[in-house]
Amino acid sequence: MATQRVSDVMTSDVEVVRPSDSLRMAAEKMRLLNVGPIPVCDGDQLVGIVTDRDIVIRAVAQGLDAERTQVAQAMTRGVEFVYDDDDLTQAAQKMRASQIRRILVLNRAKRLVGILSLGDVSAELSDQESGRTLEEVSAPSQPAQP
Repeated sequence: MATQRVSDVMTSDVEVVRPSDSLRMAAEKMRLLNVGPIPVCDGDQLVGIVTDRDIVIRAVAQGLDAERTQVAQAMTRGVEFVYDDDDLTQAAQKMRASQIRRILVLNRAKRLVGILSLGDVSAELSDQESGRTLEEVSAPSQPAQP
């Protein structure tokens, strides 16, 4: 059996937002697409990711106005990623190690080309490998320190 690559199972044509977009606009896009995370790109360069949780914890809970607050103020920078030609099993290992359910996919020119979800991985790997990935990604996190 040939080694499966990330590009074989990832979701392509990922919607993005810009760092200068408002959090309200990002939240509206999330609602329309029925997703929680959206990559943040400046031109064709990936600069981060913003999630529904980022908007709530880093903006709304801090009293920031979602209409006037830019995505750049709430997004996560330095996000984990894999390359589209990476081995799927290695991508799953990276997701386990980082405890993330979705990982961004770049090509070797470092351009965003897709997103790989836990569901994508689970559908393609062995039951044992899928179960281990789900278990490790779903391990409980610790509360934030005040």
